[in-house]
Amino acid sequence: MDRAQQRSPWGWVPTLYFNQGIPYFAVMALSTAMYKDLGISNTDMAFYTGWLYLPWVIKPLWSPLIEMFGTKRAWVVILQMVLGVSLGAVAFTLPLSNFFQLSLGVLWLMAFSSATHDIAADGFYMLGLRQKQQAEFVGVRSTFYRAANVACNGGLLFLAGEIIKHYGNPHMAWAVTFGVAGAVFILLAMYHFIVLPRPAEDAPAKHAVSPMQEFFATFAAFFRKDGIVVILLFLLLFRLGESQLLKMVVPFLKDPLEKGGLGMGTAEVGIAYGTVGIIGLILGGLVGGWLIARFGLKRCLWPFAIAIHIPDLVFVYLSQAQPQGFAWISTCLALEQFGYGLGFTSFMMYMIMVSQGEHKTAHYSICTGFMALGMMIPQMASGAIQEYLGYQHFFIYVCTATIPAFIMTALIKIDPEFGRE
Repeated sequence: MDRAQQRSPWGWVPTLYFNQGIPYFAVMALSTAMYKDLGISNTDMAFYTGWLYLPWVIKPLWSPLIEMFGTKRAWVVILQMVLGVSLGAVAFTLPLSNFFQLSLGVLWLMAFSSATHDIAADGFYMLGLRQKQQAEFVGVRSTFYRAANVACNGGLLFLAGEIIKHYGNPHMAWAVTFGVAGAVFILLAMYHFIVLPRPAEDAPAKHAVSPMQEFFATFAAFFRKDGIVVILLFLLLFRLGESQLLKMVVPFLKDPLEKGGLGMGTAEVGIAYGTVGIIGLILGGLVGGWLIARFGLKRCLWPFAIAIHIPDLVFVYLSQAQPQGFAWISTCLALEQFGYGLGFTSFMMYMIMVSQGEHKTAHYSICTGFMALGMMIPQMASGAIQEYLGYQHFFIYVCTATIPAFIMTALIKIDPEFGRE
């Protein structure tokens, strides 16, 4: 019996996707709160951290190399060690006078390593589990990926906020925070070196042709898929509104009332958005995975597309009313994040469906690359758009930006049996 089947997926799927999430959320979300505390404007913060999405956009360019050389398991472990060191390196840049440029440089290294780790980890997931298990555990992987969000935007954000509150030094607070993250990440990397299974299929691809021919053949096979234009437009546009909202949530929560925000402290944001809100997202991911496994992706797609976008109206309300009740704000955030969890689970299963067949690791990477492109460009502009429109009109604009997602949802084709037990 294959060792991948002997070892329970519960022993490695949760921690694998927790570790996949930590560097992503550190780069794309935690850095947003950090730079806000360190006095960087919304326009500069959104533009420069938006550029950090680039490695996830272009990772398909080197994704075939992960299939051609080495095992997915080896790639996962080595890259996790690199990422742990990178997290710690951010801490050393923050006390310096040119911290913004230096920390961005380290975050770029982390982003490229994290994007490459995603390729290997997602490929390992598809090799280590049967298709039925992939559907069963899609909610689990999403849950623990989002648990990394709780750890970053909840635990680490709260830690930074408490240190700032007691010592009044945001540079020191964020240096300690990233140092802690790096230490924990390296410990989990060592755990994976021990516990990850060794699937029989996890081996370098055998080259019937030259490596370069195989490299280009992998891309050609993806772009020959039926309905490829609609597939690509769906990947690019499904998260158009949500991508801009995500980049501006933390600045909105932290900005003072006179600037249109809610005036929350860093630690409060860590609890309300990074913990309570993400718990809602995790529950949405679990429920979404269970429903897809029971009814299939086709029957769930439209309800989940509605679930991810309609709750954006929560931010229209929050920006208009500017409520100050912590429990009520947390409830609103949890509601919006629950819908996000449902919708993102269906989006992830759609990418898995598109990637089925030969070269599934590289093809899944290409899917996530187009998804990242659909996130990067809108996010880069979101700070300038928000500062021009103000928070009230910005969130109304975000809701209108979800319309293309519904159009593309109506156009894509889904296998009626895909994902069902």
